[in-house]
Formats: sequence, C-alpha cells, structure tokens
Amino acid sequence: MDWLQIVIFGVLLAVGFGFFTTRILQIRKNILLGRDLDRTDNKGERWRTMLLVAFGQKKMFSNPIPAFLHLAIYAAFVVTQIELIEIFVDGLTGHHRIFMPYLGGFYTFIISFIEVLSVLAFIATVAFLWRRNMLKVPRLVKSELNGWPKLDANLILIFEIVLITFIMMMNGGDEVLFNRGLTHAPGFEGQEGSFGFAISQHLGPLLFGGMSDGALMAVERIGWWGHILMVFLFLNYLPYSKHFHVVLAFPNVYYSNLEQKGRFTNMESVTNEVKLMLDTSADPYAAPADPNATPQRFGAKDVQDLTWKNLLDAYSCTECGRCTAACPANQTGKLLSPRKIMMDTRDRIEEVGNNIKKHGADYDDGKSLFGSYITDEEIWACTSCNACVQECPVNIDPLNIIMELRRYSVMEESKMPTELTGMLTNIENNGAPWQFSQADRLKWKDEA
Repeated sequence: MDWLQIVIFGVLLAVGFGFFTTRILQIRKNILLGRDLDRTDNKGERWRTMLLVAFGQKKMFSNPIPAFLHLAIYAAFVVTQIELIEIFVDGLTGHHRIFMPYLGGFYTFIISFIEVLSVLAFIATVAFLWRRNMLKVPRLVKSELNGWPKLDANLILIFEIVLITFIMMMNGGDEVLFNRGLTHAPGFEGQEGSFGFAISQHLGPLLFGGMSDGALMAVERIGWWGHILMVFLFLNYLPYSKHFHVVLAFPNVYYSNLEQKGRFTNMESVTNEVKLMLDTSADPYAAPADPNATPQRFGAKDVQDLTWKNLLDAYSCTECGRCTAACPANQTGKLLSPRKIMMDTRDRIEEVGNNIKKHGADYDDGKSLFGSYITDEEIWACTSCNACVQECPVNIDPLNIIMELRRYSVMEESKMPTELTGMLTNIENNGAPWQFSQADRLKWKDEA
C-alpha cells in the first residue's frame, strides 16, 4: 500500500537524519573545544586550494593506481546523489521513477551514467579489499590499524558492494518488468520495451529473466528498499568512521595553513615577555591587562590545548597512511607514525567529549593526549621535515601537533632528550650550538 510505504519511509528519513544531526552537533562541540585560530584570510586562495585538493583530488595522483581507483568511488558517490533525490521524492510521494516522464532521454542518460560509475566503483572496491587483505600494501598493515581501524576500512568497502548490488537489483528487476509490461513507473504501466539503461538493460534479463512476475517484483522492491536502507546506514555510520573525510575534507582543506611549510609560530605570551625585557621604559611590575585571564599553557598537553583546526584535522584523517609511508623516521624503524598521531588525537577528543557529556566540563579523567596516548619517543623522533604534511591528500598537519607537544615537554616539564640539553645550554651560554665561546668562533680560519 502506497500510504504504508510513505509512512515507513518518512519515519526512516526522520530517524536517520535525526541521529546523523545529533552526531554532527557532538563532533562540532568536540572540535570547538580547541583553542581559537583565525583562518578567515585569503578567501580566494582558500577556495582555489579546496577546489584543487579536495574536489579535484590533486595530491592523490602522486600515486596513480590508487588515485584512479579512489576517483571511481568518489565520482560514483557524488553522482549517485542525483538518483538519491528521486528516491527521496518517490519515497515521500509513493511514486516510482517520478522524474522519468518529464526528463525522457536525459533521464536515461543520467541513470546510465550512474550505472557505469557504479560498475567502476564496484571494481575499485574489490581492488581496495584485495590491496588491504591479500596484497597487504605496507602502509595499510601498520600496527596502529589493528583492531577497529582495519575492520572499519573493510566494513565500508563491504557496504559499498552491498549498496551497488541493491542498485543493480532495483534497476535490473525494473528493466525485466518493463520488458513484460509490468513496471509501476508512472506513464509506462502496461507498456513493453526497454528503459535503455547502459548496464541493467543487459544485466537485468541475464540475471532475472527466468524469474516469475511475483519474484521479479520482489527483487525490484528489495533493491529499492535495500538501497535506501544502506544509504541511511551509511549516513549514520559515517561520523563514527574514518570515512567521515568525505564530508570534512572540503572544510579541512579550505582552512589549510597557507604559510610556507616549515614556518613555525611563536607564542604570543612568550613574545610579549621578550619585548618587555627588551623595553627599558616598560614597568616589569605592571599588572597584566586582564588579571582574571587564565594563563595559557605553553604548548599542548591535552587536546583542549590544541587549536580547533588541529582537532578538525584529526576528524578529517583518512587513515590512508601516505604520511607514515613518507616519514623518514618511520622508514628507519622509529616509533613515530604521523597517521597514529592523528588517530590518537581523534580518539582522545572523543574521550574528552564523552567525559564532558557525562560528567561536566570540569571532569578530569587523569589522562592526557601527551603521555597517555602519545609518548616522548614518538614526538622526538620527528625530524620536522614536513613530508607528512606534503603527502596528505586533505592537507592535514600532523607536524603542528607534534611541535606543540614538544613545546609543552620543554617549556612546561623541562624534559627533552639529553642530546638536545647540551646544545640548548651552549646556545644559552655561547649563542651557538657549539661548546666554545663567541670569541673563539673564528679561530678555525687561523688553523686553515
């Protein structure tokens, strides 16, 4: 009954988008726990970067094979949203292929295009499953992917295969029904022929041509309902998965750091102190501008000490491992993995967000990002070469988080590798990293 379909579909739509919206608002709250950062400058350059890197996937093509495979899935995901609009309208009105009588041949072209992309996405999905589980590409089998990350990556690929299967069941079953004059598409009832869709006009008769009329109608309805149920499942699974990058990649790239790589920022509080020391006319005992202001921590111990952009980076991480594969420290067997840095940051902000939700903003669980998740060994293995930043397909900056953790370790806890202690002492005493005074700097030329 059409009214029953409308009611069921309406309930699913409301529940699906309701849960999705709730989760999105929670993630937004988590991200805004980070420190403020102004990234509203250079709007033209930001739009250009987003179009090239996020929409155009420019950086993906440094590795052509996975790039083309990913492009197939990405294009299918984007274009199939057109068909999804029709399914929503059909579900809420009780119709079937409501746009077909009005669009004619253009409708056939659009659905055919979607089917071709779906087949390419199917091939790409199988290839990705094979690369992860059979070929075992090194960057896809690192230790930080054990457990949920590996399952998550496989689940989303399986969801994609199931979704495409339902699409082909829907279109293929409908194609055979039309051949028999039994389709319930408006304006085509009682007619016989072919919709002419690129794939299903051949695949439908091949797979379903021998079925009874009743079985065919069941196949078509299972395909239609299975398709939309998978969409709702995917929608609500997405914010809990690394695949949330399909949504966050665009804002994350838009708010990229447009400064030259390797340029580090100074802490404003430290800069002001140095200026005060150099200004002989200033009163060193003058009261601060805001005596009630909470002193800012040097560097970052926990996720609240990072900026909102650092936290957005963490939620945008695709876990592709290109950063780790390019990291020279990781290549030489060091513990550092830039991908793990981002995964740890995301896990910690989720933990903090849940604690605040359950216990209030002042709750302290005794943990922190630095120490509980990320160790000294990891942050000091970094050479600050920016290879991870350069390689990331969505412009994530793991180095910035590493440097903030280092800053905290040195300035708040006075902890650093012994190799650095001597160098910093020499800089403080001699103005250079070497263990001799400034007066002796040029003695080497007398010995030449």
